Amino acid sequence: MSIRGPQALASLDEAMRDIRREEDEIAKRLARSAERIAKIREGEAELFRQLAQLRLDPAVQSELDGAISSAEVKAREMLKSRAKSMSEAEEAVAQSDTKLAELAAKRAEELENYERHQAQLKALAAKFSAQIARDPAFAAKRAEATELAEIAAQSMRKTEQAEADQDAKGKPYRDDPLFMYLWESGYGTSSYRANNLVRYFDGLVARLVRFDKARPNFSMLNEIPLRLREHAERQIESAKAAEAEVDALEVQGIDNAGGKPIRQAMEAAQARIDAIDAEIMEIEDQRDEAAKTLVQLSQGSDPAFESALGQLATALGREDIQTLLAEARRTRTAQDDTIVAQIDDARARAKEEDAETREQKERLKTLAARRRELEDIQWEFKKQRFDDPRSTFREDRLVGDLLNDFLRGGISAASYWEQWQRSQNWSAGTSDWGGGVGLPNNGRSQSNSPWRDGGGSFSWPDSSFGGGSSSRPRSGGGFGGGWGGRPSGGGFSRPRTGSSGNRRSGGFKTGGGF
Repeated sequence: MSIRGPQALASLDEAMRDIRREEDEIAKRLARSAERIAKIREGEAELFRQLAQLRLDPAVQSELDGAISSAEVKAREMLKSRAKSMSEAEEAVAQSDTKLAELAAKRAEELENYERHQAQLKALAAKFSAQIARDPAFAAKRAEATELAEIAAQSMRKTEQAEADQDAKGKPYRDDPLFMYLWESGYGTSSYRANNLVRYFDGLVARLVRFDKARPNFSMLNEIPLRLREHAERQIESAKAAEAEVDALEVQGIDNAGGKPIRQAMEAAQARIDAIDAEIMEIEDQRDEAAKTLVQLSQGSDPAFESALGQLATALGREDIQTLLAEARRTRTAQDDTIVAQIDDARARAKEEDAETREQKERLKTLAARRRELEDIQWEFKKQRFDDPRSTFREDRLVGDLLNDFLRGGISAASYWEQWQRSQNWSAGTSDWGGGVGLPNNGRSQSNSPWRDGGGSFSWPDSSFGGGSSSRPRSGGGFGGGWGGRPSGGGFSRPRTGSSGNRRSGGFKTGGGF
């Protein structure tokens, strides 16, 4: 059973809400645990006071009580300050969650608007697609674009084969340490720099490994893929330019048929989606910072709070206090035994709290990592236009068992994202302009026009040298992960607060050929 792009994104949003909800619950449990440990320490201090009153003279009692009381006061003050900071951090997280929920709902509404206009434009195009397909200028331009696309695809296939050969045939050279030493030192080229003694021994090594014959072969192995890739990139640009001209003719045709207002409405919806996505990313980063603060406070990681509890623990661990406790254990009085038993119980409870706290901290750390990975996946999902209404996924397990496996840590984020890429397809088309321009792309077909359902038009890569001007939805294919190539797997590109680089807008482009 397949699922559509918008439904898939909604499932990822729901999983994200679950992660955030569990993070908040654990943070609150950790905060309560830290408070209980502080209270236990205070109770333990009071018990030592009672023990001192029974066993020590007044002067010693006063000194011990003063040391404990000073630490207690500071711990209480820090507990109050920490509680206030916790409340502020919780409020910041809650506000971010509320805002994210509002933005997600708003985005879904805009996506529905986009889909509705898309359907209207497709219906309009169906009325005159045969007419424009018979237009000689359009037919000629489409034939040219098809031919150039096939040339580009063939060029890339040759490039990929040459790169595979480079890996396989170049391995014996790379595995030879003597050859690689000479190669990396530039031996036999104008870049070689060595004194006479080194040159003499390098000459012996070169004769031993027959470097004079091996170097040209290895150089050619490295050079051919570079030249082929440069050629393929030029062919890609030519094919893209031809496709852009086909797009322009299609846009002109749809506008002449009265579709311009619908197209403009789609563009406006897209612009709003882009703006919402940018705001979502900003709020996510703000929430991440607030969540970090909350976690630090809930774990008692605040330096002032740690210092206050540390001073109280130090006061209770003083040598004279430990001596007092040891002496009380050696004697057998009812009052001593009761107080000692209560101290032992307090320490046991503190130990249990510490053990549970360690487990919760590990779980919280895992959840934070998983949340950030899921944010990366959602970002890639939008960047690749996988939430386009025409995008579908063959594997409904992606939002079921596989999603659960990812959340439990059974599969990595890179592996989970790769399965999304492999499963993705574009809806089979029936209302193309008479066939479209096709390119192989892992068995997928895509469309550059919002009124089509895929149809087999160009499938351009979203790569560094492919430019960012192509307006069609991406499927994760392309050069460097593209036509007939391998899924790109991990390598998430979502920037974080303070990172450099640009974040591409999510959603769908509508300029040019839409």
